[in-house]
Amino acid sequence: MNGIHDLGGMQGFGPIVREDDEPVFHAEWERHVFAVAMLALGGAGIQVDEMRHAIERMPAADYLTTTYYEHWLHACETLLLEKGVITAGELDRRVADLAKTEGV
Repeated sequence: MNGIHDLGGMQGFGPIVREDDEPVFHAEWERHVFAVAMLALGGAGIQVDEMRHAIERMPAADYLTTTYYEHWLHACETLLLEKGVITAGELDRRVADLAKTEGV
């Protein structure tokens, strides 16, 4: 597969800046996304290859402008919706609830 996620050998994206003593999670929400992904993999019957494929299906502009854990969040949302584990209405309500509590 040759998509936007396959950046090997491409030029022009600038240097890779490594953060000294980089933490696993830069924000608390990333820790939560990781937990949701682990639960989806363990409890919702989602396979690792499905997660990767869901990330690969992200629109190119979204893929290039989002972070690692935002890719995971997209994959979880996509697969949980596709498998009928959650509905679009449930997801929308939860996002709205979180926006209220986080002041977004």
